[in-house]
Amino acid sequence: MNRSLRRATFAMISALAILSPVSPSPAQQNAAPPAAAVERAAPTPAEATNAPAAPAEREARSPRAATGELRELSPWSMFMSADVVVKAVMIGLAFASLLTWTVFIAKMIELSVVRRRLRAGLAAIADARSLSDAQRALGAGGDVLSSLLAAAKREARLSAGISSDAGIKERAASSFAEIVRAEARRIRLGMGLLATIGATSPFVGLFGTVWGIMNSFIGISKSQTTNLAVVAPGIAEALLATAIGLVAAIPAVIIYNHFTRVTRGYLELVGRASGAAGRLLSRDLDRTHVGDTHSRMAAE
Repeated sequence: MNRSLRRATFAMISALAILSPVSPSPAQQNAAPPAAAVERAAPTPAEATNAPAAPAEREARSPRAATGELRELSPWSMFMSADVVVKAVMIGLAFASLLTWTVFIAKMIELSVVRRRLRAGLAAIADARSLSDAQRALGAGGDVLSSLLAAAKREARLSAGISSDAGIKERAASSFAEIVRAEARRIRLGMGLLATIGATSPFVGLFGTVWGIMNSFIGISKSQTTNLAVVAPGIAEALLATAIGLVAAIPAVIIYNHFTRVTRGYLELVGRASGAAGRLLSRDLDRTHVGDTHSRMAAE
C-alpha cells in the first residue's frame, strides 16, 4: 500500500515537472518583453534620420514659427504681405473701381439734368408757331434744343431768296444730324471706360492670382513642407487679387448696361427735338412763301 502511494506521488511530480515549461507562470507573463521586440521597437539611426518630422516639429522649423509671427488673414494684412506684382495689380484694380463709381455719379447727375432740361424745353415750344417764338420761349441756354433751333434759323437766313424748300430742309436736316451725333458722342463720354474696366478687370485679377500662386509654390519648395498653416496665407493673398478684380468688374458691367438704356432714352428725346425744330422751320418757310404770294398779288 505504501509502495503504491509512493509510486503515485512520484508520477504526479514527474507530470508537473514536464508541464511547467509549457504554461508560463503569471510572474513570467508580466516580465519584460524579449530583447528582439525591444530591438524592433527602437528605430535605427538611419530610420530616425529619414523619418518625416511631426507637424508640430515642421511648424517649429518654419520661418514664421521661428520668428514667432502670427499671421492674421485680414484683407489689409494679406495685401501688405503680398508680392510687389500682386500689390500693383490690387492697387490698379482698386483705382479702376474708384473710376467706375466716379463715372457713375458724374453720369447720373449729367443725364438727370439734361433729360429734365430737354423735356422742359420740348414742353415749352410745343405751342410755338415759329422758330423765333420757340427761341423766345426757351430763352438763353446751351442745351441741344437751343442748338437745333439756332441751326434751323441760320439755314433759313442763309437760304433767303432760294425758292426751293426741299433744298433748305435737306441742308437743315444735315445740320440737325451733325448736332445729334455730337450730342450722342458727348453723352456717351465715359461709357468706353466702363466697358474696358468691366471686360479686363477679371483677367487682370486672374493674372495677379496666377503670379501669387506661383510664388506660393516656390515658397513651398523652399520650405519643404505642405503644412496648411504655412501654405494657406500665400494662396489667400493670391486669391485676393481675383476678388478685387471681380469687385471692380461686376459694378462696371451693371453700370454700363444701365447707362446704355438711359442714354438710348435720352437720344430718343434728342430725335424728338430735331423733329420739332424741322417742323418749325417748315412752318416758317410756308409762311414766307404765302407772304411772297400775297405781296405779289397786292402789287398786281
